[in-house]
Amino acid sequence: MARTGTVLTFRNGHRVTLVDRGADEHGAYLRLEHELPRTGRQAGPHWHPEISETWTIRSGQVRFRIDGADIVAGPGDSVTAPPRAVHEFWNEAEGTVMDHVIRPPLRHWEMFEFWSGLDNANKTTEQRLPRNPLALALLWEYQDGYLAGPPALLQRWVFGGLATLARRTGYARRLMAG
Repeated sequence: MARTGTVLTFRNGHRVTLVDRGADEHGAYLRLEHELPRTGRQAGPHWHPEISETWTIRSGQVRFRIDGADIVAGPGDSVTAPPRAVHEFWNEAEGTVMDHVIRPPLRHWEMFEFWSGLDNANKTTEQRLPRNPLALALLWEYQDGYLAGPPALLQRWVFGGLATLARRTGYARRLMAG
């Protein structure tokens, strides 16, 4: 289990810091800090059955689209995507820093660990998507959610099946080993 202060980096300079994980009167949480040195899309449209995400902008500017509504957030603004809300976001200012709280955390930190490992091994595209469909399926599984658009059942069948194949063939273990 990662320790508080652990920093993950991506080739584009995005840094994710594990600030805290635990539970409070609202339940289990994961607190992260994102440093986004470059502008551009950070997450495509997706949704989570259980997870709620809140972002608080410390510096810079981020544009969110949550259930079709565009929200531009700047320093001091907080934006929340409740469970089942389709959301995506773009960094609109160089040097943006934002806090990110995920409730419940499920496997979100593990998703960032896996994703940064793929990215730093040059196993992702310029848009940071895994090049190998088995790796994409494993990343999908870690996100504890669904892409907007394709039916959830179809995603569970395709991505879930590929993730199972990745584990059963040893691909997931080999991928994690380097």
